[in-house]
Amino acid sequence: MTDLPPKPASRPDKVSLVKYAKLFRQDILSAQPARLYKAWMAEFRTPFFRSYLLNQPDLVKTVLKDRPDDFPKSSRISEGLRPLLGNSVFLTNGDVWKQQRRIIDPAFEGGRLRDTFPAMWEASETMVRRLSRHVGETVEIEAETSHAAADVIFRTLFSIPIEHDVAGRVFTEFRDYQRTQPILNVGAFLPLPDWVPRFHKKRTRKAAASIRALITQLTDARMQEIKAGTAPDDLATKIMTTQDPETGDTFSTEDMVDQVAIFFLAGHETSASALAWTLYLLARYPDWQEKVAQEAQCLETCDFGVMRHLRISRDVFREALRLYPPVPMMVRQNACPERFRERDIPKGGQMVLSPWHLHRHERLWDNPDGFDPARWETENGKTCMREAYMPFSAGARVCTGAGFAMVEGPLILSMLLKHYKVTAVGPEPVPVAYLTVRSKDGIWLKLERR
Repeated sequence: MTDLPPKPASRPDKVSLVKYAKLFRQDILSAQPARLYKAWMAEFRTPFFRSYLLNQPDLVKTVLKDRPDDFPKSSRISEGLRPLLGNSVFLTNGDVWKQQRRIIDPAFEGGRLRDTFPAMWEASETMVRRLSRHVGETVEIEAETSHAAADVIFRTLFSIPIEHDVAGRVFTEFRDYQRTQPILNVGAFLPLPDWVPRFHKKRTRKAAASIRALITQLTDARMQEIKAGTAPDDLATKIMTTQDPETGDTFSTEDMVDQVAIFFLAGHETSASALAWTLYLLARYPDWQEKVAQEAQCLETCDFGVMRHLRISRDVFREALRLYPPVPMMVRQNACPERFRERDIPKGGQMVLSPWHLHRHERLWDNPDGFDPARWETENGKTCMREAYMPFSAGARVCTGAGFAMVEGPLILSMLLKHYKVTAVGPEPVPVAYLTVRSKDGIWLKLERR
């Protein structure tokens, strides 16, 4: 297959540590050598720590599924995200993390997806109406999917649309934060004690503080509604009233601010990335776009049961998550010495699990760089889905909202393509990693009514 979707260029195999740090800060995808798409394991050495990229499926399984307590999240990655996320479930480890998950998980179990579906449907219809003013025009689709994904989060979490004053301000502030925050800052490379400043950009710190202040307004108001017995039955109310079954504790307002920050980051930023890349891929491959549009004709009334009919849309969305996983890399730290692939790994090594490389691994996938939603029905696709596919991580720390995302994504995608045709225009987008995998200069699509 020659018509391959865009993939960032790889760096030379050998570069200096200073050059690597500079490249990593600019974009972690193009900062990696091409050999990682073939390697089962690779070691990177710095004067302060060693990193080991793991692509071998059984090693990934060991870290994420078999022995997760022996491989806690690395504190190095949290250095850059702490100003916004505080002590959220995304950054914590051990007993604190386990308690947070015991309180959060029930909100996303079983029938809760059915309960939140009307809010997703309303956000999807709102996006269709909003885009009607751009028919015949070229739009930067990442901006539009960001707006829609944020709308879904506020409707499902706080029962308010993005047009709500506070919700709209959070969304605006987050746009500033998103492209000022690198994946890593100096704290990720240097073993700094807690009292040493982390050198976050002033603009980044200001945006994070502003977002957290706005979220505090929402959580304070909800806490008062809960006490008064007037709170709506949405995700925020469910989470704030759930007791830890082991201790009886509930989240305080401060705890909830941390969690809402990661819900917004994970539920909005990642969904926006995935939707934008999916729409680009369908604009690039119009035969698949027509299949999705035809399937979408079943969207008539707000009925959760319709999701079982969106099989093509789901496979297309799944394939986009393979090629452009919103979170391209995850880092764990081994709590005890290990021996992987005949190599001794001292305690404190950085275990890098890279969906970006695993999903395109040349020794695992058929046509690894090609767009092929039909692969999920093949034996290779089914095997790789079990062993080499983790857009939402895997094991104990799998994303709580994975099921949520697999309803939201295909629904918004189908709703949009039921009404509009998209065509790629302008230069080919270049994938880069900011907080998630985005396009360096946006994704530009022409919008036409069907």
